[in-house]
Amino acid sequence: MNELETLFQQLTNEKLLIKEELSASGSNRKYFRLESKNTAVIGVEGTSVEENRSFIEISKHFYKLGLPVPEFLLQSSDGLCYIQEDLGDTLLFDYIADGRKTGLFHEKEKEMLRKTMRKLAKIQVLGAKGLDFSLCYPQPEFNERSILWDLNYFKYCFLKATGLDFQENRLEDDFKKLSDILLSSKTDTFMYRDFQSRNVMIKDEQPYFIDFQGGRKGPVYYDVASFLWQAKAKYSPELRDELLEVYLESLNKLMPVDKTFFCSRLKHFVLFRTLQVLGAYGFRGYFEKKPHFLQSIPFALENLRAILRDSDFEYSYLIDILKQMTELKQFREVSLHKPLVVKVYSFSYKKGIPNDDSGNGGGFVFDCRAVNNPGKYERYTHLTGLDESVIKFLEEDGEITKFLESAYSLVDASVKRYKDRGFTNLMISFGCTGGQHRSVYSAQKMAEHINEKFGVEVQLIHREQNKEELFCSRN
Repeated sequence: MNELETLFQQLTNEKLLIKEELSASGSNRKYFRLESKNTAVIGVEGTSVEENRSFIEISKHFYKLGLPVPEFLLQSSDGLCYIQEDLGDTLLFDYIADGRKTGLFHEKEKEMLRKTMRKLAKIQVLGAKGLDFSLCYPQPEFNERSILWDLNYFKYCFLKATGLDFQENRLEDDFKKLSDILLSSKTDTFMYRDFQSRNVMIKDEQPYFIDFQGGRKGPVYYDVASFLWQAKAKYSPELRDELLEVYLESLNKLMPVDKTFFCSRLKHFVLFRTLQVLGAYGFRGYFEKKPHFLQSIPFALENLRAILRDSDFEYSYLIDILKQMTELKQFREVSLHKPLVVKVYSFSYKKGIPNDDSGNGGGFVFDCRAVNNPGKYERYTHLTGLDESVIKFLEEDGEITKFLESAYSLVDASVKRYKDRGFTNLMISFGCTGGQHRSVYSAQKMAEHINEKFGVEVQLIHREQNKEELFCSRN
């Protein structure tokens, strides 16, 4: 009988029937689901007594404060194994899978992300109260040593591996400047350090936080950058801004916040976190040969390009080297293997043409207002272009059919060329007076037509009706 089985028997006085090893991602720790007829818990085998101790003590502190973490249950005498509460099987990473794959997050996913950001603020501020930071492993506090260690992690495990020539002394000078700015942003709060969707569990439609054993005393900005700029999260700029607002509102209830100052500091942490992540991907991918991390590199580089494009920084040499790095042949030619995704909108002209969040400036906009309007008849006032009687009205009239045939002809040519040329985004919008009848019918028919004819993924958004539908790719 091994240590976890012994602990399980001590805890439950029941016979262990199932021991199932769970995925541990990049961690060296091993996780198991331990089950008897009446009980299910999580068993953990660690390689470091100090790291285990850090997680257990922080977990006990958070749990006592009523924060959303698993309850610690029992530890082995040698300190290498312990048992904690089983929070189920659903990671936030999996909960928002549709949004991550498509870039279009439905309301249920968005609400869970909002809940997560609200609770992050509580973990950071309330969790720090009375916490003995000397228990944190391997460092009790976010400090210059840990910053420079992470930056050199990037330099040695990623940057040098690219073969790019650079002056190490000038790079180190800018590392020091970045470190000084990060350290000037101290707050007496708990810094999770690896706050991302794989470290959040969903139980009873509420987020719970796990794997915070690397946490320490540190600034709140770091975790926000880690979560909102996670390499493969695919949060649109609009969703990222919304989640940041939700977080700041929650944080402001716990400590004073100057939004302008917060955002000016946050950009430095976004850059720092992106470099740290690339260092980790380089080590886990290039040196440990783990494909999951190699596959994430193009997404992190795409984030970095956006950061360099949208922000001004004081570290001119570092920024120049990063720009050169992102334009290296091996990275320019790496495809993210993104298929064409077509977004089709219905909208009301009174509320404006939909924005294009892909950054490509928009696509086709078709004006349906010349078509006979069902909305002028009282019996259709409370219906939409998805209702059978409205559909019958439009199709019997015949104007909408001719209108759509012309639209199909134009759009089909573009979809074919976009696929041939490897383009990833096409936007098509149908507008009418109220965004309720003609535009809704037309957008629905166009989405069905494109998906049926070309097999590509189509994201259908009836903006004024607050309805969304996904037509999956068949390619």
